[in-house]
Amino acid sequence: MTNRVQDAILAVPEAAWTPAVDADGDLCEGAEVAELTGLLPDLTAAGWPDRMRVIVRRERPHPGAQLTFTDIDGWRFQAFATDTPAGQLAALGARHRAHATVEDRIRCGKHTGLGRFPSRMFAINSVWLELALTAADLIAWTQTTLLDGQLARCEPKTLRYRLLHVAARITRGQRHLFARLAALPQPLRT
Repeated sequence: MTNRVQDAILAVPEAAWTPAVDADGDLCEGAEVAELTGLLPDLTAAGWPDRMRVIVRRERPHPGAQLTFTDIDGWRFQAFATDTPAGQLAALGARHRAHATVEDRIRCGKHTGLGRFPSRMFAINSVWLELALTAADLIAWTQTTLLDGQLARCEPKTLRYRLLHVAARITRGQRHLFARLAALPQPLRT
């Protein structure tokens, strides 16, 4: 958030703000979007592409959130650039915010081994990479398809503690296989 962008945000008329939506198209309570492109003079001279648009989202932080020096009058602002030539501002804002899930999956991938290669040999690291990507995919698939509530959104470390490290025994009986699980550990309380 530069001073120039902050000045442009403050120059946006109140009527230019439109309600923001989430990825499902539902209205986000207390969030709005507006376009800054016309208020930022000569973006191409600053090295930006010709068709770039700058869009800003403002929202009231949730109760208890810490405001930063870039927050103005109780609003938190997030600006982003896009080269999409047309589209409703709310939909472009929702598409941008949906990208955060991609970044979350990358962070989770790093926690499942992507960030730690075990060897200096390419072949070993290549196999390690494939296994780490498989682990990240399995965790994402499991959380999306099989889990709900807190476990569907938790970090890999919590998932390992709460689910993957549970002792189990496979038994046979009545022509079926059974998985006998030990009691699940209770969540840590502080």
